[in-house]
Amino acid sequence: MRRKRQIIAMGGGGFSMEPKNPLLDRYILAQTGVAKPRICFVPTASGDARSYIRRFTRFFAKEACHPTHLSLFRAEVTDLCDFILSQDVIYVGGGNTRNMLVLWREWGIDEILREAWRQGVVLAGLSAGANCWFASCVTDSNLGGLSALPALGLLEGSFCPHYDSEASWRTSYHRLLRSGLIKPGWACDDGVALHYVDEGLHAIVSSREHAFAYQVGLVDGKVNESKVTPRYLGDQNEKTPLGAE
Repeated sequence: MRRKRQIIAMGGGGFSMEPKNPLLDRYILAQTGVAKPRICFVPTASGDARSYIRRFTRFFAKEACHPTHLSLFRAEVTDLCDFILSQDVIYVGGGNTRNMLVLWREWGIDEILREAWRQGVVLAGLSAGANCWFASCVTDSNLGGLSALPALGLLEGSFCPHYDSEASWRTSYHRLLRSGLIKPGWACDDGVALHYVDEGLHAIVSSREHAFAYQVGLVDGKVNESKVTPRYLGDQNEKTPLGAE
């Protein structure tokens, strides 16, 4: 039976931004359908920052999973393809989206991740680790401020993270849309995740109350923004608040 192709893109949140709030990270693990999934952290966008890797390891060592990481700056894996395809979750961290994509292409990681997605490995991440899966994204990786950047294109349209963090993310996304530099797409507040299954948007979930997702596009040349309330994962009235969909 073919495994579902899944991507979970977070505007922000997870262990690095909400170390005492495991809701999004547990949701990601649950989508594997594996009792103790193998989860691999890819911190390329941060330059493989050791402190970032330590935070990941400390957090997920307490969860029902087998955590590991993939470093390109300190190469420790001899067969990248075999290593990545052996995981149940690839979790991409935040940082510089542009630098990350350049390195991935140089190492062939982009094509390996594409194959991992086809084989049913859950792809997830926040900020740069969410930007990367879309056709294009809003990023602060380029000189001169927030701008548009082409990404891997596993998902159609564009993505903007951190929509509620600073006003500049929203205004920049609108500016890029009006100027035709980016296609319509989705924006997420910190703590909100878009869950795609087989290229279709399957669910919108959140680790925070009063955080939202936004479908953003153009109508007659003007930016149209539709606010969407996600399913809050901490709602104890949910029958399976952290379970697989």
